[in-house]
Order: sequence, then structure tokens, then C-alpha cells
Amino acid sequence: MKQSRRMSMIEAIANVAIGFGVALGTQYLVFPLFGITISHSRHLALGGIFTVVSLIRSYALRRLFEHFHTRGI
Repeated sequence: MKQSRRMSMIEAIANVAIGFGVALGTQYLVFPLFGITISHSRHLALGGIFTVVSLIRSYALRRLFEHFHTRGI
């Protein structure tokens, strides 16, 4: 069964949204261990940058694997 582009995007967004929360929590826990102190707004900005990159990566990989699947590779 082929996954539509719309469903690929919905899956990627859900995956990345959950990942954003996990990443943000991890930043708050790990940064102090390395002596890194940044403001709440910078935590959000940094998390946002990585979230956008992750969303693009996740969607592109999903479409690539869907391409392989439909081609029987």
C-alpha cells in the first residue's frame, strides 16, 4: 500500500513534534552538565532550528523509502 504525500507529512510532523519536546527536555537536563547556560527563549530557538531540520529530514527519508517501496527495491 502506498502512503500519500499528505500522510507522509502528517507522520513527519507528529514525529518531529514529539521529538521537539524530548529534545527540549534533554537540553534543559544536559546543558548544565556541560556548563552551558542559556535563556529559555534561546532553548526554544535552538530547539526550533533543530526541529525544522528534523522535519525536512524525516519527510525526505519517508518519501525516499516510499519511492523504493513502490519500485520494489
